[in-house]
Amino acid sequence: MNIPQSENPRIIIIGGGFAGIALAKQLRNKSVQVVLLDKHNYHTFQPLLYQVATGGLEAGSIAYPIRKVIQEYDDFYFRLTNVKEIDTENKKVITEIGDLSYDYLVIATGSKTNYFGNKEIERNSMAMKTIPQSLNIRSLILENFEQAVLTKDSADQNCLINFVLVGGGPTGVELAGALAEMKKEILQKDYPDLDITKMEINLVQGGDRILDSMSEKSSVEAEKFLVNLGVKIWKNVRVTNYNGRTITTNSDLTFETSTVIWTAGVKGAVVAGLDAKSLVENVKRILVNQFNQVIGYDTIFAVGDIAQMELEDYPRGHPMMAQPALQQGKLLGENLARLLKRQPMEGFKYNDKGAMATIGRNKAVVDLPNYHFSGVFAWFVWMFVHLFSLIGFKNKAVVFLNWVYNYIRFDREGRLIIRPFKKKSFVTFTSDEV
Repeated sequence: MNIPQSENPRIIIIGGGFAGIALAKQLRNKSVQVVLLDKHNYHTFQPLLYQVATGGLEAGSIAYPIRKVIQEYDDFYFRLTNVKEIDTENKKVITEIGDLSYDYLVIATGSKTNYFGNKEIERNSMAMKTIPQSLNIRSLILENFEQAVLTKDSADQNCLINFVLVGGGPTGVELAGALAEMKKEILQKDYPDLDITKMEINLVQGGDRILDSMSEKSSVEAEKFLVNLGVKIWKNVRVTNYNGRTITTNSDLTFETSTVIWTAGVKGAVVAGLDAKSLVENVKRILVNQFNQVIGYDTIFAVGDIAQMELEDYPRGHPMMAQPALQQGKLLGENLARLLKRQPMEGFKYNDKGAMATIGRNKAVVDLPNYHFSGVFAWFVWMFVHLFSLIGFKNKAVVFLNWVYNYIRFDREGRLIIRPFKKKSFVTFTSDEV
């Protein structure tokens, strides 16, 4: 990897997400050599991926170069690669571009979509965990409408303009609201030769309420907002299969659609090589103690979504969200500095700052530790928090200007098919139809 030898201990960080970047910032200009590995050369602000998927923002406005984050840090290096395995016996990380030894290793690989073992759903539905996946969704949505104007078969046409979102968490709710606003304000203008009133947005939730990780009040308010926007919400319904056209469920309910976006669950993005006793198999997370130290290892740590810290208040680990990742990354940076000085480490205590979700224009719900509110004020709070959390002044400015423009003009000018997404279609055209 052409990493120079150093007199300082070498810390390898796998992953440039919220936890990895927070840790890297905390280790800046300390007496350590840090090597950050990631399969992308940018950090992704995942809470706004749904806006890329629906044309509200361009991908570059929610991404930030990792090298720019660390360019002024002493003895810091970044390498673009996939990590294949961890050789714990020889204290090495094995990657596609070579092996690298470590003194301390931090796994911050985050999470990925969980299809719960259903290969057909995985093959035919769309995930939204990365920028490329969001761009694929955006292309597929627009391509489906372009295809819909070419077919005369009403069943095929309806299938192309119907959407099913599986999972009623924040991602599913925010995406449903964005699609509903596109239907109301944009698509009827772009496609006057289509009957957009036939477009359906179905939100399928396995539990008895959407946003079940938030307060019941926020859940009820969010459902009201979505229903008023025309979203159909199906609760206590579990999707069992999807063949590319037909969704079957655990009831008699079925859907005909060419677009299924799966937001029903996530699991840890585990790297091979750790002892099985260190893993929680069903969620693919790594067991850690209160110092984010992987169980069974003294020099390996895990932070963020991949880490499962089982405490009395959080017997199944902390929620797989940005705030626990940021807080764990920051504290681990401090603890590694203490460890190198042979000082005792500090145990992690999660400071729950609340949760929020936006359902569209002037509509959001916010849960603070002792207060819940919704509506326009909640929407402004949501925007402020997300703008403040973005990395880089330019990204903040671009996103803010996009939001102002979209608000004034009722528009989403990012609805461009820059990179076509090829998906096997169920519609067969004749030469006369085309």
